Amino acid sequence: MRMIGIDLGTTNRKVGLFDESGKLLGQASRPTVTVDSNTRYVVYDPDAMWDDVSTMIRELMNTHNDVPVDYIGITSMAESGLLVNRHTGKVQSPLLPWFETCSSEQAERIRQEGTPLELFQRTGLHLSFKHGLPKLLWLKDQNAGMFEDAVWLSVSGYIAYRLTGVMAFDPSLATRTFAYSMYSDSWDVPWIRHFGLDEHIFPEVLPSGTPLGTVTKDAAGALGLSSYTRVAIGGHDHVCAALAVGAVHPGDVYVSMGTAETLVGTISKRPLGQAEFDTGLSYGYHVVPGYHFWMGGNASSGGSVEWIRRQLADEALSYDDIKQLMNNVNDGPGEAMFFPYLSGCGAPYPNSKTRGAFIGLSKEHGKKEMLRAVFEGTAYQLEMIRQSAERNSEHAIRNMCAVGGGTRLPAWLQMKSDISNATLIVPPIEEATMLGAACAAALGGGYFADADEVRQAMQSRGVETYQPNAERHLQYRQVYDTRYIPVAKVLREL
Repeated sequence: MRMIGIDLGTTNRKVGLFDESGKLLGQASRPTVTVDSNTRYVVYDPDAMWDDVSTMIRELMNTHNDVPVDYIGITSMAESGLLVNRHTGKVQSPLLPWFETCSSEQAERIRQEGTPLELFQRTGLHLSFKHGLPKLLWLKDQNAGMFEDAVWLSVSGYIAYRLTGVMAFDPSLATRTFAYSMYSDSWDVPWIRHFGLDEHIFPEVLPSGTPLGTVTKDAAGALGLSSYTRVAIGGHDHVCAALAVGAVHPGDVYVSMGTAETLVGTISKRPLGQAEFDTGLSYGYHVVPGYHFWMGGNASSGGSVEWIRRQLADEALSYDDIKQLMNNVNDGPGEAMFFPYLSGCGAPYPNSKTRGAFIGLSKEHGKKEMLRAVFEGTAYQLEMIRQSAERNSEHAIRNMCAVGGGTRLPAWLQMKSDISNATLIVPPIEEATMLGAACAAALGGGYFADADEVRQAMQSRGVETYQPNAERHLQYRQVYDTRYIPVAKVLREL
């Protein structure tokens, strides 16, 4: 069995070809480029996006055409979207990136329609300009004519449409519009109408990974695919990655150790209330059938490591240099502490104005101690998110599956395991997001019987495991409770 994953990300667009064990057979990548609209906001070019995707698929098929592709799964930036004509597919609006702030005023208009808790209970989200509904209201304010015979599609949905001719959403991306109800698991029709929009602007929502259809005859011929290749919207990028690494049961957590560190936890479906709101986390529909997810992160986890690499040498320290400096540091807490708020504080206490700090430095401290403090500080912040989620969970969080550039630093992984008193599992996965999208399509299409079978297949090539040390955990716990938590609170309030 062969499957393709398409990952339409903020930095790059990628297409990967995988076998049934998750082995990456080939991939292609193109940078994701924004276009200045000359009107104070930036956009993506949807035709250029499709051209990139189709070119990358064709490249892979030209070199790996021995076995046909059975499934294509697509994942993307969660909130980016555009309007297309429901009959012709013609693009009728700009394709707005999730980070485009032009819809800030419209988000404030939505904020007036309920308390923060009420809005959260509707959507599972803490309202932001990046969500789909504010973007739609902004587009309507610019030109209501864009909405004639229009359908709002996510980036995943747009590429799926170009491949199949079918317009749809999946629940994990539908929730990111701020127009999908966590109460009813459907588009929130009264809410949509309240803002003067027609609910039919939103297409059918199908479970993540459900085949929308097969590749059209024209697309199959142009791209070197079989007309039997089934295409699905895999879902939210981070949640697809959680499927790929095996974080598929309540209590399992996926950790993406990149520039930002994102945690995604699996939980049973539940109504959302004050307790969930107080975690500072966002919630939504998992790509694993029957489950919800929670999500939180530290915007400057790996970013803090990259920052300190540049500060400690004229040329950035190499990862080999860092590994050498970090030899024998897994012996308990260091004296200096670092608070990784270079881009503000994320969950569980979001505050974009919070700034980072070193505490406890002395003239005896040098590169090694500062590096160690950065490692420990980011690990403490991960523990803060884990604790917040666990307090409101029916299951203890004792397993975390980690992927990303940070997994190249074993000392950091062991430190996170010790601080959180949790096992860190590192599967041999190179592109978790792409692979997760492909797996969601294969799961939805029936190749895999369930999410457990996906996990077994993806981990069949072995995993690295980091077990917590009980003595070190107690030492870290004392520092975390008596020093890290109190100082972090002060920093957030400055």
